[in-house]
Amino acid sequence: MKSPVYNVKAIPIDKIRANSYNPNSVAPPEMKLLEISIWEDGYTMPIVCYYLPDEDIYEIVDGFHRYTIMKTSKRIFDREHGMLPVVVIEKDLSNRMASTIRHNRARGSHDVDLMVNIVSELTKAGMSDAWIMKHIGMDADEILRLKQLSGLAELFKNKEFSTSWE
Repeated sequence: MKSPVYNVKAIPIDKIRANSYNPNSVAPPEMKLLEISIWEDGYTMPIVCYYLPDEDIYEIVDGFHRYTIMKTSKRIFDREHGMLPVVVIEKDLSNRMASTIRHNRARGSHDVDLMVNIVSELTKAGMSDAWIMKHIGMDADEILRLKQLSGLAELFKNKEFSTSWE
């Protein structure tokens, strides 16, 4: 079997629909980061779909949030001319459901220690908290917590602190 990724098709978004069984959800900050990622890097992964010939519709197996970004971001919709990169899998409904769950669960999570190292390295390289917030999709509290976990005082050298303790 040849992998579907070798046959990516550009499909108009109005020929694509969500499935009714995806249990995955993404919080608003991560959706904003996904929109930034797609704007900055383009679509780097196709949407995985099943084609329903009787309806001439592609139903999403994986990629609902990338699809949602196209529907909600005018600048991305315009740049992409309303077309999404799609690969098609041929599976019955039960196997499509299993594929959806596998795709969702295979994404993993970010290791806190590695995120501490990344924030530390970016800070040492001169990147501001604002830069990190914009490009990595973190909020100020998350950056502060990761810097605190690092235990490196140098990460706070450009911060002004209150003198209320004096």
